[in-house]
Amino acid sequence: MTAPGDHSTLTRPEGLTSTEVADRVARGEVNRLSERTSRSIGEIVRANVLTRFNAILGALFVLIMITGSFADGLFGLILVANSAIGITQEYLAKRKLDRLALLNAPTTRVVRNGEVTVVATTDVVKDDLIELRTGDEVPADGTLLASAGLELNEANLTGESDPVAHGVGDAIMSGTSVVAGSGRYHASTVGADAYVNRIAADARKFTRTRSEIQDSINTLLKYITWVIAVALPITIWSQWRTVGEQGWQEVVIRSAAGVVGLVPEGLVLLTSVAFLLSAVQLTRRNVLVQQLPAVEGLARVDIVCIDKTGTLTVGEIAFEGVTALDGQDEAEIRCGLGALADDPNANGTLTAVGAALDSPGWSRTQTIPFNSARKWSAASFEGHDTWLLGAPEVLLDGPGPIRDEVVRLADSGRRVVLLARSAEPLGEAVLPSDLTPCALVTLTEQVRPDARATLDYFREQGVQVKVISGDNPVTVSAVARAVGLDAGEAIDARTLPDDQDALREVLARTTVFGRVTPEQKRAFVHALQADGHVVAMTGDGVNDALALKDADIGVAMGNGAQATKAVAELVLLDGKFSHLPDVLAEGRRVIGNVERVANLFLAKNAMSLVAIIAAAVLAVPFPFLPRHLTLVSAVTIGIPAFFLALGPNKRRYLPGFLGRILRFAVPAGGIAGLAVIASYLLAGSNYGVPPDEFVSRCRVETGAKTVSDVACWQPGTGATITLLVVFFWILIVLSRPFRPWKVALVAAMIGLAVLAFVVPFARTFFNFDAPAPLVWQSLLIGAVGAALVEVVYRTSSAVKAAHHVAD
Repeated sequence: MTAPGDHSTLTRPEGLTSTEVADRVARGEVNRLSERTSRSIGEIVRANVLTRFNAILGALFVLIMITGSFADGLFGLILVANSAIGITQEYLAKRKLDRLALLNAPTTRVVRNGEVTVVATTDVVKDDLIELRTGDEVPADGTLLASAGLELNEANLTGESDPVAHGVGDAIMSGTSVVAGSGRYHASTVGADAYVNRIAADARKFTRTRSEIQDSINTLLKYITWVIAVALPITIWSQWRTVGEQGWQEVVIRSAAGVVGLVPEGLVLLTSVAFLLSAVQLTRRNVLVQQLPAVEGLARVDIVCIDKTGTLTVGEIAFEGVTALDGQDEAEIRCGLGALADDPNANGTLTAVGAALDSPGWSRTQTIPFNSARKWSAASFEGHDTWLLGAPEVLLDGPGPIRDEVVRLADSGRRVVLLARSAEPLGEAVLPSDLTPCALVTLTEQVRPDARATLDYFREQGVQVKVISGDNPVTVSAVARAVGLDAGEAIDARTLPDDQDALREVLARTTVFGRVTPEQKRAFVHALQADGHVVAMTGDGVNDALALKDADIGVAMGNGAQATKAVAELVLLDGKFSHLPDVLAEGRRVIGNVERVANLFLAKNAMSLVAIIAAAVLAVPFPFLPRHLTLVSAVTIGIPAFFLALGPNKRRYLPGFLGRILRFAVPAGGIAGLAVIASYLLAGSNYGVPPDEFVSRCRVETGAKTVSDVACWQPGTGATITLLVVFFWILIVLSRPFRPWKVALVAAMIGLAVLAFVVPFARTFFNFDAPAPLVWQSLLIGAVGAALVEVVYRTSSAVKAAHHVAD
């Protein structure tokens, strides 16, 4: 075993032994990263229990319990249930998402006991011999022992996107990614001590996705907190004036009822549950959501930037044929191609060639691997020429018959690369001066069978599609047309201006771009965002990582490079672009449903505020006991909101989430509050105690009621009936368009509400007393309030439609 501090293993080509690995694990020299896929159980409990509104309701619950009116503490049980549901739902979602994230976690090739094996990146230990290949992330710091044209993208550390070549003896840092070549090195620094973790700038550090829903909800909660802070002393003062002679218990009960109505106790819970269950639902469709707001984010997207390879096409290319140019020996050409393809670090093109052509067994002396910036690869062989394979426009000097043939083949949708040779041995990564074109190699790509339907869906939903590829623009355009995209004229990205304003103009009128460099993809994202667009970028290669990270929503293919998946908000686990409509639809469902739910909660808050102010101005008791509002909240908000938040919703996304809620919920809640006060006062005058005699004639022991005091509860009963009518109508208008399940839901809630008035036990529990004339009076006032709510709904819908047309 190697003793601590003994680094003799650093020169051993067979790497560490199992015993040495176990020893380092025991010493804590493991590449454990601080990032997690979700919150810990303790954090989940704290987030669902220790909130400002739970603190307010908890304090009120304790006060109610002290008064002895246990029935009015029913909201405390709902408070506990809300927290329990939130904790349970998030924990179950956490388990599922953590398991899925673990299955798709980054891996690293290490040499242990003389064999190359793949382990989780977090299982790499200090002194591990790590093997790097194209597309890998560098998991730990170290010094290169071997390099075969290794080039790293160090943009995450330096901000420079140009690949940096590294040779034997060079130090390499975690947080970088391999864009070309291969190599081996020993991990000298791992875990929290690694450079990337010290500077917090690695590729796996996510840029948090902006959520309009969460931003709006947080703004609402901030305003509601201030409203409660102002309303609390007002309601205590007003209730002390009106029912103070009945004792402090009655003041506490009535004041608590007013404040309970101001707390949107289930809004945050249902918003979180909607996001979590959407993420879990998408996992069943092979979509891993790495940031929950990304579900909503894709619904806000109006431009999707896609690559051709792996998105419109299957991503696997097949060798079609080779056309020898004039004067070239086809047999020798096939040998040269076979020798180039006989590369342990072959890219996709060489892999396809190697599957079709045999290797001549030539001895390779020097290699320059392919990368997306250079667009060619090359190799020198002992006793033979240097052979090069790459983009024709890069390897050819200018126009001519060869270029014409390339255009003709590319127009048919084929991928065309040029094979060339040189008598010069390879040196630096520059083209030899004596290049001789030898042959055109054609490859074909299989168009995804579901690509056309996916693009048709985006077109119907008003989402623009930009095809951004590193391939020949003519080839890209041909594939785009094959899947039904109105491609127009494709543009060679090498001719594009660097100025962002000029680039924005080109992007606005062009759909297909070819020969796009990694840095240009990033510039495209910035230009589109500067034009006010919400941009999604899909990709699978390392060259897509920077653009994915800067896009509003990054979507990586499951079979893509680890560096790309690390920075993406969404990962399509099976690599199928056709899942994006599912995500978009899921996001729209969440936005639409949470908006409905938020309207319900905010309307209740507005109603309570109006009732509090009116009661203070008119010097009457607050119209409800806490148990009354618990009933109303349960049957018109809490239970329906849970089903509405999780039900289907295909409404298109419209900006202005918070404004729409305020335009409807505040006036609708205000109407409900005024209707309640009117019902309460009329009930007191006609069937109960005149308003000026409330204090002297309503001396009721808390939680008890005598025959002579029945009239004292009739005004509250009438107010509750009116409130139920108005809020059921709010629920009805927010449930549109109607579906059978919605009709059944509303009918069931109305049935529950009716039972509270007709079942003797429930009627006694809620202290309801409702003579027939009072019922009809209260229903009539509620109907007037419902009619006014309908007017508000139609007005706000018209304003929303006008804004949509203006946009």
